[in-house]
Amino acid sequence: MPNVLIRDVPEPIRAQIRREHQRRLISQNSYLVSLLSDAVESQKGPSLFDRFEDAPVEQDVTVQSEKNYSVPFTFVDLFSGIGGMRLGLEAVGGTCLFSCEVDRYAQKTYLAWFGENPEGDVTALKGKSDIPPHDVLAAGFPCQPFSLAGVSKKNSLGREHGFKDRTQGTLFFHLATIIDLHRPPVILLENVKNLRSHNKGDTWKTISGTLDDLDYEIFSEVIDASAWVPQHRERVLIVGFDRRVFGDEPPFHFQELPAEPPPQLRDILEESPDPKYTLTDKLWQYLQDYAERHRKKGNGFGCSVADPSGITRTLSARYYKDGSEILIPQVKRKNPRRLTPREAGRLMGFPEHLVDRQVVSDTQAYKQFGNAVVPSVIESVAKPIVEVMHWQLLRRNGCLLKR
Repeated sequence: MPNVLIRDVPEPIRAQIRREHQRRLISQNSYLVSLLSDAVESQKGPSLFDRFEDAPVEQDVTVQSEKNYSVPFTFVDLFSGIGGMRLGLEAVGGTCLFSCEVDRYAQKTYLAWFGENPEGDVTALKGKSDIPPHDVLAAGFPCQPFSLAGVSKKNSLGREHGFKDRTQGTLFFHLATIIDLHRPPVILLENVKNLRSHNKGDTWKTISGTLDDLDYEIFSEVIDASAWVPQHRERVLIVGFDRRVFGDEPPFHFQELPAEPPPQLRDILEESPDPKYTLTDKLWQYLQDYAERHRKKGNGFGCSVADPSGITRTLSARYYKDGSEILIPQVKRKNPRRLTPREAGRLMGFPEHLVDRQVVSDTQAYKQFGNAVVPSVIESVAKPIVEVMHWQLLRRNGCLLKR
C-alpha cells in the first residue's frame, strides 16, 4: 500500500482524520487511501453526453442501486436554515442556484459558510423570475396546522376545491404555489417525525394530498440520523417525482441504513472544553429536582446525562436554555456540562471546517444546530434520487430532465 503524506492541511481536518482512523481501528495511511479510492470510484459512471444507442425511448431500464452514478443537477434551497440540505445535495453532484431563509442569524451563518446571503421571505417569491429554473426543489418547511373550514363548506355546496383552499395562509401553501409555478422534476422535503400524526393526521393528509394533486409521485420515510451521528434524531423525508417527467412508477427506493457501526458520543467530544459550559451548582440542583418531580408523576420529563459510549437524545432548538436534554458527564465529581457549540455542530454531522467558523453567539449557534438537518441523511436520500435521474436519462436516450 502506498504511503500518503499529509502536509499543509488545516488542523481541524487533521483532527478529523485522527478521530476517524482511530474510530475505525485502522492506520491513518489506510484511512486516507480508502478516502481517495472512494473519491475516484464516485466519479465513475456513464457520461451524460453518451448517446446510449441501445437504450431507446421508453425502454425499461432497471436502476442498479450499487452503482454510484454522477449526474450533474441543479437545486434550490428553501427554508434553508444553515445549509444542511445543501451540503447533502452537493455531496452527490448538485449545484445550488438559489437559497431562501428568513432568520437573520441563520443568514449570517449561511453567508459565512457558503459565500451567499439567502433571500429572506419565501412568501415574497411570487413570480416565476424570482427563482431560477432548477431540477430539484429542497425545503425543510415548518409544520403548521391547516384549517379545513373552507374545504368543508365547499364540499357541502358540491363545489370543487384544490390545494389553495386546503392550505391557504400557511407556509406550505406558499411552498405548494412555488412547486405549481416552477414544476421542478424532483422535490425533496424534510420535517419532524410528528408531521404524520400532527393535528390528528390531518396535516399529513393535506400535504400528501396536495402534492398528489400537483401530479407528483410521493415517497416518504422516517429516518433516524443515529446511523450517521451519535444522536437519536428522527425526521420524515418526502421525495416527489413529477409524473409528467418520470411517469407513474419512478424506480425510487430509500437506501438501507449503513452497515458499519454508528459513531459514539465520545467521538465528537472536545478534549478540553471551556469551563463556562459546566453547569452551576444552582442549575444542576434545579434540573435534578425537576427531573425527580416528574419521575414521581410517572413521566419522562427531565434532564439527561448522556453515556459517552452511546448516543444522545435529540438536540433541540431550546438547548441554549439549560442544555438539559443532553448533558455531558465530567470526572472528579464535577457537575455535568453542556455541549459546546462545536460539539453540537459535530453531533449534527456538519464538517469540521464549517463548525469552526462560528459567526453568531453560542445561543444562536445552539438554535441553528437544533433546527438543522443532518447532511448525511440528506445525502443518503439524494443518492437514489440521482439514480432515478440517471434512469430517466437512459430511458429517454440521453434527454435532459427539463429544458
